[in-house]
Amino acid sequence: MLSYAVIRGGLGLLAVKRACALSRLAHTSRQSEYRPIKKVMVANRGEIAIRVFRACTELGIRTVAVYSEQDTGQMHRQKADEAYLIGKGLPPVAAYLDIPDIIKVAKENGVDAIHPGYGFLSERSDFAQACADAGVMFIGPSPETVRKMGDKVEARSLAISAGVPVVPGTDAPIASLHEAQAFAETYGFPIIFKAAYGGGGRGMRVVREYEELEENYQRAYSEALTAFGNGSLFVEKFIEKPRHIEVQILGDKYGNVIHLYERDCSIQRRHQKVVEIAPAFQLDPHLRDRLHADAVNLARQVGYENAGTVEFLVDKHGKHYFIEVNSRLQVEHTVTEEITDVDLVHAQLHVCEGRSLPDLNLKQDKIRVNGCAIQCRVTTEDPARGFQPDTGRIEVFRSGEGMGIRLDSASAFQGAVISPHYDSLLVKVIASGKDLQTASSKMSRALAEFRVRGVKVGRSATCAAISFLCKCDGASLCWSAVNGFWSPSQTV
Repeated sequence: MLSYAVIRGGLGLLAVKRACALSRLAHTSRQSEYRPIKKVMVANRGEIAIRVFRACTELGIRTVAVYSEQDTGQMHRQKADEAYLIGKGLPPVAAYLDIPDIIKVAKENGVDAIHPGYGFLSERSDFAQACADAGVMFIGPSPETVRKMGDKVEARSLAISAGVPVVPGTDAPIASLHEAQAFAETYGFPIIFKAAYGGGGRGMRVVREYEELEENYQRAYSEALTAFGNGSLFVEKFIEKPRHIEVQILGDKYGNVIHLYERDCSIQRRHQKVVEIAPAFQLDPHLRDRLHADAVNLARQVGYENAGTVEFLVDKHGKHYFIEVNSRLQVEHTVTEEITDVDLVHAQLHVCEGRSLPDLNLKQDKIRVNGCAIQCRVTTEDPARGFQPDTGRIEVFRSGEGMGIRLDSASAFQGAVISPHYDSLLVKVIASGKDLQTASSKMSRALAEFRVRGVKVGRSATCAAISFLCKCDGASLCWSAVNGFWSPSQTV
């Protein structure tokens, strides 16, 4: 008769063998999802295309650019290993929205994965689905997640389900001006129209009184239709002078989600970000923890994969409200990279291939904030014409550089032709330092070094805001004061 010790030892050995078998099974299952990327197309243009190309080259991945007929001479075409015309005969923006042609070029040229950049098709679920149907990896969330997050109304419902506070708003896109009137009667003015299927400040209009309602409804609808191909709007109660805080998240195919801290994007003009800072300064530690927790919980609830941003408004009482999820790389991802030393595009590529965050050593307790980073957007805008985009040829270009300065650009060079057809962003300037004041001083100096001739480049707003940051200790910062700096007093 076997002794108890022998039986126990035998059972223990069986348990160890079973655990090893399960471990091998899990490892095999995970490895079976791994698909190495050898060639990436960026379905975009300008600086974000070049940013992705650089990351791909560092990882030994071949790069493919696409360009419209109007972008034949643009730098992003020259920075890729291969470049192909898309949207022949189409208007400038429509060319970059031509899904069948983009997929056709990808299939014909052996592309493994497509990075959408930001804007254009980056938050279109039909594009993510078209990639999947064609057997091409989409460097971003799943089509279903893109659809859920792209529908701002559904995203609000998901946030509510996750216990995240939201701004009062309509439960679905409104079908008529009458519905907007009914909402205003219930909640009072001011209210804000927002594009239901897009972001980036497009299709947004604040309404402060009844007489402005119809005009702003029509303008918001037209802007949304032009920018996103869908004019659907929803309505929210407008929060006066909030802080705009967003949390960078990163998820993998195995349910792991982490945050890479937050950015303060409160300095805006016409609902578009002008200056972005990471981490958010003078933010209550408990509020910071709640923002991080809410962002991660929401991402886990929807099975979020790849990089994304959860955006919040914080009112004067310190209450935070969810506004949207951007299921893509943000323009301001640079400041997060500078303070965390995490290359977000590298992470996007690896996650798309099937690697887990732990495999990449991206664990929450390993992510640390190191100093402060600020991004400013230098744009070709004419301050004397209300910061309307300016076009033409750059005759002289001298950039601000030096220690602690990073420049992300595509058209910032002598001889570059600035097109009237696309965004007015010329170059992103990112300053890093041990604290807010150090980063602000570096940014102020870098902006002062810029010299641009041939096109108008308004810097009064940005320089004034940065000067303000240089002088304040954060505790006295009031965003309403920053609003006063938007004056057409000088150009570069």
